[in-house]
Amino acid sequence: MKFSQLPLGQLRWHIGHRALPACPHLPKQHQAAISWITKALRPCRPIIGTVQRRRAYSTAGVPASQLLFGQPVHETHPHLLAPGELTPGITAVEYHERRAALCGALPPGSAVLLPSAPVKYRSGAVFYAFRQETNFLYLTGFSEPESLAVLRRTGEAPGDYVFYLYCRPKDARAEQWSGPWSGVDAARDVWNADEAGDIGRAESLLPDALRGVSKIFTDAELTRHGVPTKFGNLMRAIAPGVQTAPLRPQVNELRAVKSPAEIANMRRAGRDSGRAITEAMRRPWRYEKDLAAFLEYRYQTAGLDGSAYIPVVAGGRRAALIHYVQNSAALNENENGDNLVLVDAGGEYGAYVTDITRTWPNNAQGRFSAAQRDLYTAVLRAQRSAVSLCRASAGLSLDKLHGIAETALRDQLRDLGFRLAGDDMSRLFPHHLGHYVGLDVHDVPGYPRNVPLREGHCVTVEPGVYVPDEDRFPEHFRGMGIRIEDTVCVGDDAPLILTTEAVKEIEDIEALRD
Repeated sequence: MKFSQLPLGQLRWHIGHRALPACPHLPKQHQAAISWITKALRPCRPIIGTVQRRRAYSTAGVPASQLLFGQPVHETHPHLLAPGELTPGITAVEYHERRAALCGALPPGSAVLLPSAPVKYRSGAVFYAFRQETNFLYLTGFSEPESLAVLRRTGEAPGDYVFYLYCRPKDARAEQWSGPWSGVDAARDVWNADEAGDIGRAESLLPDALRGVSKIFTDAELTRHGVPTKFGNLMRAIAPGVQTAPLRPQVNELRAVKSPAEIANMRRAGRDSGRAITEAMRRPWRYEKDLAAFLEYRYQTAGLDGSAYIPVVAGGRRAALIHYVQNSAALNENENGDNLVLVDAGGEYGAYVTDITRTWPNNAQGRFSAAQRDLYTAVLRAQRSAVSLCRASAGLSLDKLHGIAETALRDQLRDLGFRLAGDDMSRLFPHHLGHYVGLDVHDVPGYPRNVPLREGHCVTVEPGVYVPDEDRFPEHFRGMGIRIEDTVCVGDDAPLILTTEAVKEIEDIEALRD
């Protein structure tokens, strides 16, 4: 007897309660299956505050005949998700813990409103690949458009909150065109909403959800150019006089420190991305677009979701253009064929990203010239030193690490014959040493870089030198662009380099062609 064959309503009710009541009306085989499921799920269902709610934290409550969802779940994609996971690597329990932590940090009488991301169109009816609004995904695991999540704090104990999820109801005719979406029942049974409803009826459903709320935290756009938006007008109608406040600072405090599961996802992305980049170093490339296509292919065949961002594949002097993403030129177009290629690329896994930059010689021999070796070594030394300081015990912030790396680069460039004055360093090294990484490439926007790094922070370390073609700089370095970047998880006493498979030592790079 498979539990997915149990009647949906019966199974949903039974696994949502801690004790299994007598059910003489059910066949014995159904009772046995429910008993086994209840015991299996009991360790995963903590006491939820002072009011016991139906929170199963399992995708087991949906019969096989209804397994059509708008995103992978374990029952349909066991090769992608383990039992209990809502998204790859992240369990339903962890999503609950995130919501509970957020609501516990808010003042009494608060609610959170999270609209999903909209579908964006390239032209006409041709849409871009959908990517969920990051905070919405972080708190729900639900990856469909036309959705709205509401969290309402209901008490003082951890877990005293109600989770409402409004989404599109099942519609066979519409889904024939756009593919399946999950529907209202799945919002309760799979994504563990306490209450769920049709997003088309949100205006009539929200007043009940927000009853007694005195403050709403949201990042939804309520006005545009001083004029209320559609969502702003809705809020005025259903919650007049209720104070609003930005949600992002509250969520940033949670997202900035990664859980072990998040770090594992980022490590997977870093490992497979690093291997792809190292493999790309083994041969010369004729065109930038060929190298970019190779990396995308390797990411996906390794099991990653794909590229985390538009890659930079910049040959020769284009490497001095920090965000060059045309990737359309020929490589090694100069006569001596000693062009470097700078690649800033990374994949993502379970929506968690990695960020890597490597610079290497794209000539037939795979060897650095003397000048390339000197400048590369200067950048590498600064990068190694900064990575080693990505530990909580050092008490340093990203801003302080930037200053340390800039000083190290300045000293080494002077040793190489650079006569530095005025704003020369800001021209040679014009960007910050690093940024936070996670669900977004530039994660937790607005989170300060002057706070001491904590265990669980994930950051990039990416010093670079970009030499303008100007007489005041040494001739043999002009036009070069070199950047070396790793994604690093801050530990207490030591960093964890998440992208270590991408080789960066000169000897290792050159050995790939031996």
